[in-house]
Amino acid sequence: MENSLNSAFINNASEIHRNLTSEKLYDLAIENSEGKLSKHGALVVKTGKKTGRSANDKFFVRDKVHGANIHFGKTNVEISNENFDKILDSFIEYSKNKKIYIHDLFGGADRKNSLPVTIMTEFAWHGLFARHLLVRPTESELQNYKSEFTIINFPHLKMDPKIHGTNSETAIVVNLDKKLILICGTEYAGETKKSVFTLLNFFLPEKNIMPMHCSVNTGPDGDSSIFFGLSGTGKTTLSADPNRSLLGDDEHGWSDDGLFNFEGGCYAKLIRLSEEAEPEIYATTQMKQTVIENAILKSDGTLDLDDNSITENTRGAYPLEFIPNVTLSGKTNHPTNIIMLTADAFGVLPPISKLSPSQAMYHFLSGYTAKVAGTEMGLGNEPQATFSTCFGSPFMPRNPIEYGDLLKNKISEHNVNCWLVNTGWIGGVYGVGKRISIKDTRTLLNAALSGELADAEMRKDDNFGFLVPLNVNNVDSKILDPKNSWEDPSAYDTQAKKLVSMFIDNFTQFENDVDENVKSSGPVSI
Repeated sequence: MENSLNSAFINNASEIHRNLTSEKLYDLAIENSEGKLSKHGALVVKTGKKTGRSANDKFFVRDKVHGANIHFGKTNVEISNENFDKILDSFIEYSKNKKIYIHDLFGGADRKNSLPVTIMTEFAWHGLFARHLLVRPTESELQNYKSEFTIINFPHLKMDPKIHGTNSETAIVVNLDKKLILICGTEYAGETKKSVFTLLNFFLPEKNIMPMHCSVNTGPDGDSSIFFGLSGTGKTTLSADPNRSLLGDDEHGWSDDGLFNFEGGCYAKLIRLSEEAEPEIYATTQMKQTVIENAILKSDGTLDLDDNSITENTRGAYPLEFIPNVTLSGKTNHPTNIIMLTADAFGVLPPISKLSPSQAMYHFLSGYTAKVAGTEMGLGNEPQATFSTCFGSPFMPRNPIEYGDLLKNKISEHNVNCWLVNTGWIGGVYGVGKRISIKDTRTLLNAALSGELADAEMRKDDNFGFLVPLNVNNVDSKILDPKNSWEDPSAYDTQAKKLVSMFIDNFTQFENDVDENVKSSGPVSI
């Protein structure tokens, strides 16, 4: 049974298409000219000027029940009830005589802890995306389905900041009291999946469940691994290992029973995707019903995945079953290893380091990576350090310390090994050095996950204090000590000093909320 608010939209619409199959949505997207087909049948769409998340356009309404638990600030921006009502009125008015596609789905594969969420949108391809990325109910579950939240995504609706109190024509507005999220002014489909993630990040910690921006895979012996990391650090690529079963590539929960996927599909970065290095992901770009955002189609209908003329953030969305070695139950064991991925463009961090539990919390709260020229508007020629708390601060409504404490407790309870893996540059900064090869990264990861590094001889890093192996089979030992890979060691020291200073400055925001062990687990100023 619909609530009165959902009914208002349904009654306004000229057509309602509810819970259509993926095949039907694919056909309708083509029929509606929402995208073009590649030679192999993938649906290739353009998202207009918004080719990524609109981080500055996300808002929360403060209410009496939930408001005290939202960490309002730079990433969780407050909007008034009055402005929310104006936005909602605009959505209701916009829905008149529109085709609306409705999907009843789950956020979370563990039904004990999943969130039933209804997605409404004006694009068939957005519906197909939602079916790929969220968890699809069974026929029997649909018969008894009761939605707890509604996300309404009208990309062609534009806000007026003077009327609606927004920052631009784009808005992502979360109202926990009304159990509603409104999205408009952006065709980038990732806003829908990240809105579900935001909800799970708010509600699950109350159940002692750790929500995580991470990928997860499981080895043949049942040993599971968590891969934390921001966009571009290799979460999707490194977790798609033919020798390990993929649980999911982006969002998971860690409950008392183990790990579970929040999603039913993958949303992979495709720019410069290599068939040789990433065969499983590459294969999905040639499958019917895969949704590909902002990639270039050549005249013969094939994809040019090296062309970044639209964006560096080209993406492919596909269901988990498109990957050959996956855990379709969406659940697996408690982790044996946690890997924190970073793409250090300063050329300072070793390609792999062993972290203590306190160091793991320090680096989890720091959430470091580096952006380079060309990946975002406004970046100059120099690398730019990025610190995104919990490796996903835009999606974390609560105080970061809550997530950090949850993670630290679970690491201790389950005796998890923690590693920091740099997938960035070696031998110099971006533009001078070279990026660490995927082959070397995979070799180092396999050594960590197999237990090979458990007895390896280690050195203590002079700058960050974590442990670094001196030798790893089939890896040039020169890259294990980044300073040795630089032609000018003094230039390395200069970059290291700069990066250490940035870490220290960033962590001042947490110093009053963490214990002395965590506080002293960061780098030391040289």
